[in-house]
Amino acid sequence: MKKGIQMFILSLAITAGIGFSTPRPTLATYPEKPVTMICVFPAGGAMDMTARALAEAAKKYFPKPFAVMNRPGAAGTIGTAEAIQARPDGYTIGITAVAVLTVQPHRTKLPFGPPEDYTPIIKLVNQPVVLAVKQDAPWKTIQEFIQFGKANPGKLRVGCPGIGTIPMLDAEQFKMMSQADLTTVPFAGGAESVPAMLGGHVEAVSQHPSEVMAQVKAGKARVLVVFEDKRNALFPGAPTSKELGYDITMGVYYMLIGPKGLSSQIIALIHDAAKKSMEDPIFTKPMEARGFDINYEGPQDLKKRLVRDYEGNAKFADLLKEKK
Repeated sequence: MKKGIQMFILSLAITAGIGFSTPRPTLATYPEKPVTMICVFPAGGAMDMTARALAEAAKKYFPKPFAVMNRPGAAGTIGTAEAIQARPDGYTIGITAVAVLTVQPHRTKLPFGPPEDYTPIIKLVNQPVVLAVKQDAPWKTIQEFIQFGKANPGKLRVGCPGIGTIPMLDAEQFKMMSQADLTTVPFAGGAESVPAMLGGHVEAVSQHPSEVMAQVKAGKARVLVVFEDKRNALFPGAPTSKELGYDITMGVYYMLIGPKGLSSQIIALIHDAAKKSMEDPIFTKPMEARGFDINYEGPQDLKKRLVRDYEGNAKFADLLKEKK
């Protein structure tokens, strides 16, 4: 009789899908395959450099590879939306930028808005913004550039990495404060805008140091101003916007995010591997060489920062509507 009862219970368990011989997957087995890291800007640009350096360093600290996949377009919103809308199983995350998350939702309807719509994981690096021109451009100083813009409306085009990005907003604020007539021209990223400047398709670029440093070192480009509080050690001859009397110091930061509903255990595993990677020379050397400021924040502090920036950047909504 006892054996018959045991067989009956086992039969019910199998019928209910519990199954003793095939246990359900658990977090103890994560990760069982590579994790896709969606980079929301094109290959060859500043974010792509960051993603690939992080993925290389993480080989030491994460059981499976981080596979970088570029999904550029619409100022970073296409790739960011894909990462946020992925299954919350830890196999798809995104590397994205502050403006994508805190400016773009004020400009257009997106499948994400405030930080409650996704999972902040870790803040990686800061990037300032500079305004650069070709080395043989007729403007040797930022004052000459401003005067030319005032005297020649419509003659100065400034390339930037998309509408609503921080470099674009810095350029637009510079235009308003200096009263120089500038036209911002959106590109998919620095890998496109800088060659356009060198080819004469735009007169200047508002970009990150990492995007123009190689051209500056090669004698092909010159930085006229840095949008920072203090002079940048990479371009010591370039004045800051504050020196000119313009309070323009908006910089960019990159971070890892995941879809809403990502478990705390998976967040911790990705965060811990990324944090260790950020401290590894495989990551630090190329970042510092390209002018990145490695700047860590964990999930909670990053979320607080994103909330502040999301609320604060709503003031750009009217400007961005004009740029549609």
